[in-house]
Amino acid sequence: MNCSHYAVLVAVALSAFPASGAGRANAAAATPAAVGVNGDDGADASILGSANSEVRNAVLSPETDLILQRSARHLSDGRMAYFEGNLPVARREFDSAVQVLLEAPDALPDRLRIERRLEEISDLIYRFDTEKMGAGETSDSVAFDKAPIDEISHMTFEVDPRLTPQVTHEVQQTPSGIPLEMTDPVLSYIHYFSTERGRAVLLNGLQRAGRYKGMIERVLAEEGVPQELIYLAQAESGFLARAVSNKQAVGMWQFIAGTGARYDLVRTKTFDERLDPEKATRAAARHLKELNQRYGDWYLAMAAYNCGAGAVDRAVERTGYADYWELLKRKALPKETANYVPIIVAMTIMAKNPKDYGLENYQQDSPTEWDSIQLEAPTNLELIADAAEQPVSVIRDLNPELLRSVAPAGLSIHVPKGAADSTVTELAVVPAGKRDTWRLHRVVLGDTLASLALRYHSSVQGIAAANRGLLGALEAGERLLIPAAFHEAPNQPARSVRKSGHANSRPVHAVSGVAASRSAHVATANVAANRPLHAKAVSRQAFLR
Repeated sequence: MNCSHYAVLVAVALSAFPASGAGRANAAAATPAAVGVNGDDGADASILGSANSEVRNAVLSPETDLILQRSARHLSDGRMAYFEGNLPVARREFDSAVQVLLEAPDALPDRLRIERRLEEISDLIYRFDTEKMGAGETSDSVAFDKAPIDEISHMTFEVDPRLTPQVTHEVQQTPSGIPLEMTDPVLSYIHYFSTERGRAVLLNGLQRAGRYKGMIERVLAEEGVPQELIYLAQAESGFLARAVSNKQAVGMWQFIAGTGARYDLVRTKTFDERLDPEKATRAAARHLKELNQRYGDWYLAMAAYNCGAGAVDRAVERTGYADYWELLKRKALPKETANYVPIIVAMTIMAKNPKDYGLENYQQDSPTEWDSIQLEAPTNLELIADAAEQPVSVIRDLNPELLRSVAPAGLSIHVPKGAADSTVTELAVVPAGKRDTWRLHRVVLGDTLASLALRYHSSVQGIAAANRGLLGALEAGERLLIPAAFHEAPNQPARSVRKSGHANSRPVHAVSGVAASRSAHVATANVAANRPLHAKAVSRQAFLR
């Protein structure tokens, strides 16, 4: 089945569920979790958005727990059968994993957990179908997302006077580590985020926050800065790890190259640590802490984070006021910065008072969890995916800082939680000097040395030699070393930028100065299987490619 057929079927699974208000507002933006690597229920369940995922205003029912566990068992069994080369059993188990969720009772109080799990596992099966079965071409180019703030930071919105009493009460009653003040600019953005379009922008970020919320809260606490600064990341990037602005700031915290370098965010042709969520979060916390020490005011610190301390210093010197709102009144700050702090304050007020704005009925994305391994030699990402028994897109999503298909020696790479030991063991089978080119392949029914040689642009003799003179029939589930052909693809186009909030957005412009020539395997995708890996449902993420 090809990807166009998948696009036709994209809504089959989700249409089985009734819409559930805000919880459905951003289904297209959910990030899939990695498939668990252990056979027990707990491993797969935790990695696929565990029963402990946050469900606002919902009782966590034992019945839902049992349904999720049954689905996880089928998914684990299907994955095991898949890598043993038993595709009929894999398809049956994947079907069952989805069917268990589709048959869940409508009256469950925490039905959002079922819906989210369905989205996640449907996407994962789709990834296996396209990447491992060859139903779609793989690409190692890096796509960036347009920073959401670029779309609204230069706009002005009307003030709704009916909001004044409510917001006045909220700023007086809401505890916060940064000051919350009611001004017309703040009211205007609260009004905007209450409109249909603005609400979608706000919910996109609040939902995606679940991927990194725990990590961000931990780092902010360790650096001794207010937890409310998490909303600065929401304003900057909507928690998109590969966000890029029209000023070439990149990552979740939108560092330009110079500022990133001052906080030890390394940038090379192969990786850019400004895109690493945890390293960038720590750098942002330290930068904001220093700016607050400089000005003694969080509003000025946030303004300086946006436009630079030099611009704020000049505005203060020119006007004689070290007060953000006075600088705003006197138009002493750039237009984008004039709206920047009100956007963050408005988001903070609304997120801290969710019932007042109808924001309580949504589920955050499952936390992005990983283990890390240290690479002993240059290693291509597809080999890492082979060793971890994951689609390569899962490895890319866990390592947004990587710009090329070959990760350099010495780099720490994230793999799915629980997969570190098995990945290292599998990688050790491949000679260190060959890890930038070679692959690992699990034999499936119908594979021959000739078909594998064609698939990987290798040769029968080369594959046989790499596997100690292997000749004759292959056994399903057998692991083979593949001396795959590989080359640096010259003169590749710049990486594309997607509009924020849409996983399927087409490129809108190229990013000069960010892109580097990508590496590519000569090996082309295998011919698509006649049947998809599951027949019951296809995730909305089918539009990813």
